[in-house]
Amino acid sequence: MVGTDVEEIDVVVIGAGQAGLSSAYFLRRFGLETVVLDAADGPGGAWRHRSPTLTMDKVHGIFDLPGGRREPGADGRRPAAEAVPAYYAAYERELGLGVLRPVTVSAVTPGPHDRLLVTAAPVNVDAPDRPYAQAGTDVPDRPYARREWAARAVVNATGTWTRPYWPYYPGARDFLGRQLHYAAYRGPEAFAGRRVVVVGGGHSAAHVLSELAGVAAGTLWVTRRPPDLREDDFGEDARREAVARVEARVRAGLPPQSVVGVTGLGHTPVVREALEKGALDRLPMFTRITPYGVAWADGHEEPADTIIWATGFRSALDHLAPLHLRRPGGGIAVDGTRALADPRVQLVGYGPSASTVGANRAGRTAARNVHRLLTSSAPLTTPAA
Repeated sequence: MVGTDVEEIDVVVIGAGQAGLSSAYFLRRFGLETVVLDAADGPGGAWRHRSPTLTMDKVHGIFDLPGGRREPGADGRRPAAEAVPAYYAAYERELGLGVLRPVTVSAVTPGPHDRLLVTAAPVNVDAPDRPYAQAGTDVPDRPYARREWAARAVVNATGTWTRPYWPYYPGARDFLGRQLHYAAYRGPEAFAGRRVVVVGGGHSAAHVLSELAGVAAGTLWVTRRPPDLREDDFGEDARREAVARVEARVRAGLPPQSVVGVTGLGHTPVVREALEKGALDRLPMFTRITPYGVAWADGHEEPADTIIWATGFRSALDHLAPLHLRRPGGGIAVDGTRALADPRVQLVGYGPSASTVGANRAGRTAARNVHRLLTSSAPLTTPAA
C-alpha cells in the first residue's frame, strides 16, 4: 500500500463548479498557492449530470467565468449538459488550473500548526484506471491509498447536486410503481403512457411537467405550499431583497431556504411552456402513498405509476463535520462566505451564493477573505476581474 502524502499549501478549493473555479481564479490573482479538487470525472460541475432534454434555450444561460473569457454563443438546442462542461473545460485549460480529479474529499479536520488537514478518500485499489490525476498530465501507474493536504485555508464549493432530498411520506415503501428524484430524470420518453405525480414547487418540477404534458397518460402536480408565480421580471431590487433574506438566515445559523421559497417561480421558458400546456394545475400535498397511487386526508385518492420527487437538494457538507461548524439551528452560520465558527473555512455555493448569478461574486469574496486572513497586514481589497 502506498503511504500517505501530505502536501502543505495555502488554499484547497473543494469542488470545480462555477463557484469553485471562480474562487481559484481570484485566489491565484492574490498570489496564493492553490489546489482545486473535484470529485467528478470531468469538468462541468452539476451541469454535467443534467437531463439531455434541458437544452440551452430552456436555461438562463451560462454566466461568464471571471478573467475576461466570455462564453461563446451556444446553440439553443444543445443540451446544457454538453455546452456548460465544454465551456468549463476550456476555461480550466486556458487558465492552467490543473484541477485534480476524480478526488473525493472524505474529511477536513484540524491539523498541526493552525492548518486544516484535507483528506482525500482512498482510491479503489481494484480500479487502477481511476487514480488521482492532474489535468493535462500523465496518469500515475498506480493509485494512492490516501492523500492529504495541510492547508492554511479551505474554500468549500461542493454544491448540492450529490445530496438530493427525498421527503418521507407514509406508505412510500409499499408503492408498486417507480419513484425517482429529479437528479435521475433524463427526459420524458421513459414515462410515455404512464400516470405521473410530480412533487415540488420549483423550476425542476416545471421542467418535468413541461416535457411530460402530452407524453404521459396524465400528470399531477402537488406542492406543500401554493406556488408563487411571479408576473414581473424579478429585477434588481427583488434579487437584492431575496439575497438579504437568505443572508439573514445563514448568518443566524439556520439552514438556507430554497431559492423558490424566497424568489417565487419566475416566468422562465420551462414555466411558460408548462403553462401553455396546462400542466401547472396544482393540488395540495398528499398525506400518504398507497401501493397504487397517492391519497389525501379527506379520503381522496389518485392513481399513479410513477412519482418524481423534484424536491430539491441539500448542501454536501458531511466532510466538514469534524470542524463542528453547525449551529443548533441545523445550519452553518456564515457571514458572506466566511464560516463564523472557523474563519479558515469559506463556503461558496451555500446560502446566498447558491446560484450561478452569485457564484462569481462569492468566489471573489472568499478569495478576499482568505487573503486578509493569511496576510493580516494586507488591506481588505478585491482584485479586478
